[in-house]
Amino acid sequence: MSVKINHDLCIGCGTCEVLCPAVFKLNVKGKADVVSQEQIACAKNAAENCPMQAIEINPVKSMRQGASV
Repeated sequence: MSVKINHDLCIGCGTCEVLCPAVFKLNVKGKADVVSQEQIACAKNAAENCPMQAIEINPVKSMRQGASV
């Protein structure tokens, strides 16, 4: 899974950082940044509780065996 923040939607409320501090931190501009991709369960909880729906969690596409790089 891949966790991303849509900074255009983020209002810097800090809900994600409170719910999942291992994954999210507010930056100097007051917007959330992803600092880890490790704790997907807590990141999903933060995404579900983000008032602006600014957290995107997407599956990571794996390369098929034999595919060119």
